[in-house]
Amino acid sequence: MLTVGDKLPALTLPVQQGTSALPAGETIDLGQTNGKWKILFYWPKDFTFVCPTEIVGYGSLKGDFADRDAELIGASTDTAHVHFAWRRSDPELAQADFPWVADNGAKLAEALGILDKDEHVAYRATFIVDPDNVIQHVTVNGLNVGRNPQETLRVLDALQTDELCPCNWSKGEETLHPIAA
Repeated sequence: MLTVGDKLPALTLPVQQGTSALPAGETIDLGQTNGKWKILFYWPKDFTFVCPTEIVGYGSLKGDFADRDAELIGASTDTAHVHFAWRRSDPELAQADFPWVADNGAKLAEALGILDKDEHVAYRATFIVDPDNVIQHVTVNGLNVGRNPQETLRVLDALQTDELCPCNWSKGEETLHPIAA
């Protein structure tokens, strides 16, 4: 599995966004940074039970991530058409207005090392990637346990301080400043 210090694979993959038109071959180039951080989070499968709670949770924080110069990108091993159908079927998912990578060939999930060998779907993995496309944080959950998007935001805040941040640190709190002996 790729981890902290590794480069995010610079792949161009199918992507789906919005509910106004059927997917028409749109792609996303993960090698492009535009000077922004990336929050890339995978869920196992569309039309499931835990996944929409995470997508809606991340979507509700999209503005907070954008305020921190971070682009929110969701992904699963489903196709762009399945993403579109799922978004159209659920008003809350329709409002989760960020790109959804359609990694149905599992090319990115395999490169990241997050593919469940038995189910051939991605684990619930979250990657915080800096503007140089270097992974700075990774969390991975099994297929049945959802994540806390607010914690991803907290970790992003800590990473962006470039300081020592103690346990449970939150934005606005003091960082650690060790005294040299």
